[in-house]
Amino acid sequence: MKFVLAPDSFKESMSSKEACDAMERGIKKVIPNAECIKVPMADGGEGTAYALVESTSGKIYDVEVTGPLGNKVKAYFGILGNRTTGVIEMATASGIQLIKREERNPLITTTYGTGELIKAALDKGVKHIIIGIGGSATNDGGAGMIQALGGKLLDKNGKEVKFGGGALAEIENIDLSNLDSRLKDVAIEVACDVTNPLIGETGASAIFGPQKGATKDMVKTLDSNLVHYANVIKKCLGKDIANVEGAGAAGGLGGALLAFLNGELKRGIEIVIKHTNLLEKVKDADYIFTGEGSIDAQTIFGKTPIGVAKVAKKANVKVLAFAGKVGEGVENLYPEGIHAIFGILTGVTSLDEALELGKDNLERCVENVVRIINLY
Repeated sequence: MKFVLAPDSFKESMSSKEACDAMERGIKKVIPNAECIKVPMADGGEGTAYALVESTSGKIYDVEVTGPLGNKVKAYFGILGNRTTGVIEMATASGIQLIKREERNPLITTTYGTGELIKAALDKGVKHIIIGIGGSATNDGGAGMIQALGGKLLDKNGKEVKFGGGALAEIENIDLSNLDSRLKDVAIEVACDVTNPLIGETGASAIFGPQKGATKDMVKTLDSNLVHYANVIKKCLGKDIANVEGAGAAGGLGGALLAFLNGELKRGIEIVIKHTNLLEKVKDADYIFTGEGSIDAQTIFGKTPIGVAKVAKKANVKVLAFAGKVGEGVENLYPEGIHAIFGILTGVTSLDEALELGKDNLERCVENVVRIINLY
């Protein structure tokens, strides 16, 4: 029998690769000669670089960059097995997890380190870059990223503006004459799973600013600054990004990738499915096993299990999903191609214990499911 194993990570418990390994152990306890094709997955957020690198036999590179508060932090990016595609998670350089809660301040946080990651990928000769933009600490409209890549954001005196969303109001001109020339030959795919515009009541500042440390007054300032920034971009570049879906992602980084780098915004899971060549791998499979930490009503909105199920449906392959927690609303997933959903916990337990025993519980649950499969 052939099993394709395509789970996401079980957050804080195991990576997508570790989940694949646990599934394989469970299967082979029952069917030792089973063929297990491991395709670690992600939906564009945390773990996307590792998932794509693992699935394509690529390589991870560690690099020191400028963190969201201007200090140095350790980040990473990946090069896929084709050696021409780089994959970046902006959160490793500019993520909210890099800042203590009491130090979060989107008026000063910057995406400069994300630009440095892009430069590091360019140094490896890539011709295509995938950027996951979830988990940001920033609201600078991607200004720091552009500055790191050689673009100049100038005030009325022709001086470079400072870092952070608070400085955007000072920008009067944009000079891209020194923008890294290699970018002209590179295609940018942006893994973006939100549809928020750059500005307004559903924009970057209003919706995501508070979780990044913004007070009500700061939200008003940040939004006003992004309005000004969008107007300058329209004046200097001829591109209107103010109300484009997804432009507000990562504090406006989505908009910057559109305006400055001609990026294409896509759902993260769709990007991962394409670059792991999942459809070809599942065509002659007997079963696909997928899963993630929690499966519930939100899963249908572009999460990994539903993305995998849609691919499986095209190939007419059965999909079984596994989760640490099975929540409300999962019945809506069955018509989309998931045939059954299994919770992996063996009993009532604390969250810490559930996370610690995740790999063992997944292996045991998969083993029992395969025992049922093996009866028929």
